[in-house]
Amino acid sequence: MDEKNQEQWLDTPDPQQFIRNTAKFNDLMMMYRCAIREIRTKLEVLDDEFSVEYKRNPISFIKSRIKKPESIYRKLKKLGYEFTPENIHQQLHDVAGVRVVCAFIDDIYTIAGLLAGQDDITVVEIRDYIKTPKPNGYRSYHMIVDIPVFFSKGKTLMRAEIQIRTIGMDFWATLEHQLRYKQGIEDMEGYENISRELLTCARTVLETDTEMQRIKNMIGQFHDI
Repeated sequence: MDEKNQEQWLDTPDPQQFIRNTAKFNDLMMMYRCAIREIRTKLEVLDDEFSVEYKRNPISFIKSRIKKPESIYRKLKKLGYEFTPENIHQQLHDVAGVRVVCAFIDDIYTIAGLLAGQDDITVVEIRDYIKTPKPNGYRSYHMIVDIPVFFSKGKTLMRAEIQIRTIGMDFWATLEHQLRYKQGIEDMEGYENISRELLTCARTVLETDTEMQRIKNMIGQFHDI
């Protein structure tokens, strides 16, 4: 956070009051970190099994993050809720986030299906931006899930967002975010052209993903002969 934003953050009454209650906030963030560990373990187990059974790894890598306090505050404010531990836990879906990057498109749906089939995971919501991309070209498979985490005081259901995408989708989304969210880019002359070029790049990535999937399927068919 830069100095200006930090000053605004500290000058805001509600968050300042909340942050003073450090113990509650830290406890809640610890619980979200534990939820991420639970999800990562499940994903790593699945990837290990594929490595042994099928001699390949469907998961290229896994990233995770906890949303920053100022982002949590802004989102709650936008939704019309006070900045409290109860509202963070009950109203926000993406405080804990896990990104799963796969090699091929069909791996995305395989991993998503295996996660959804586990009896201790409850799928709350699915948004398939692969079959229905966002207007800017963004593609990814989003799952909102509840997962139980066991603490000394008992079991607590924690909510997290899981994003599953290919290497190509992740490459495009990462660079698109850096380019599009550059400060003041919306006011630049030619911004509409930039958006069109980014959309063209997204379609190129889609073509590449589709072609790599086709080649994988061909190799699979030859392997079965």
